[in-house]
Amino acid sequence: MEQLERQKVSRRSFAVGVAAVALGAAARPVLAALAATPRQSLGPFYPVDWTGDIDADLVRVTGAAARALGQVAYVSGRVTDVAGKPLAGAKVEIWQCDANGRYHHSGDGGGDRRLDAGFQGRGRIRTDAVGAYRFRTIRPVAYPGRTPHIHFKVTAPGRPELVTQMYVAGEPGNASDFLLNSITDTRERERLIVRLDAADRLEAGALAGRFDLVMG
Repeated sequence: MEQLERQKVSRRSFAVGVAAVALGAAARPVLAALAATPRQSLGPFYPVDWTGDIDADLVRVTGAAARALGQVAYVSGRVTDVAGKPLAGAKVEIWQCDANGRYHHSGDGGGDRRLDAGFQGRGRIRTDAVGAYRFRTIRPVAYPGRTPHIHFKVTAPGRPELVTQMYVAGEPGNASDFLLNSITDTRERERLIVRLDAADRLEAGALAGRFDLVMG
């Protein structure tokens, strides 16, 4: 009889323990997967020349007498996968038009828009151990047919490349830009729009914004 009671107590204790474990597991938050960054087209002005000065500072060109025209903007963020794992060593490339609305590309004739020789036009960097990157560039400007934007291309081993664009919050042209509005889901579209705030702590008169990139 005593042995039977001990067995009952043991079974009851085990059942209570299992229930407690299950309850504890249920109480722990489930980490939701991150949504991959919406893709955008590469566009006609992807840089064809990656020789020379292609570092993360687009405002200063080696050998140029003056720095780039326009307002300095620091753009930084992290590159992760959809599980939130940082992707160290990912290659991040950006390119954009200069303050005169001209791309440093042979295909952009520019019309009467003068090329700013003090602007690097494109930059390339590898993410660090925690997947972080940072560029020093200029606040993007509008040109005929497009709202201000910066092009991004991200590549990492074993993953499809990510090509997208970063837009600036508050720009009137965002409402009519054909490429931005090709993303019909409002929440998805807003993930490409970045607020640029004053960043005098980094550089007098500069702006800064965070643009995290999630690779599928």
